[in-house]
Amino acid sequence: MNRPKVGIAVIVRRGPRVLLGLRKNGHASGMWGCPGGHLEGGESFETCALRETEEETGVMLAEARLWTVVNTVFHREGKHYVCVFVIADMPDGQEAQVIESNKCERWEWHLWDRLPAPLMPGLEMLVSRRFNPFDEG
Repeated sequence: MNRPKVGIAVIVRRGPRVLLGLRKNGHASGMWGCPGGHLEGGESFETCALRETEEETGVMLAEARLWTVVNTVFHREGKHYVCVFVIADMPDGQEAQVIESNKCERWEWHLWDRLPAPLMPGLEMLVSRRFNPFDEG
């Protein structure tokens, strides 16, 4: 297995819900996950979060803040990620759209205590460890 890659996952909050997309065609296909992607060289976690969210959903976030980090290994795919989670709030007047239809089937809003399954491993780790993005400011 190669060295880990750094992935950024954005917990976008709106009221009591978080935005999740159903992935398709490739990495973690059939799993629910947050907007996000690979950290580019020289890029901050927060800048990556803003860029990836806009690229995947069309949503232009005002800001994002570092939340936590998990270590995830996709044994079946032979991939290892250090996944950095950031939190952002959904701006008023914007709606998530499927921009990368080859990677995402749809975006939906879900209550944190009623998330769909299966979740991407990093997100599943946070849930199982009782992390809650609504406990953060």
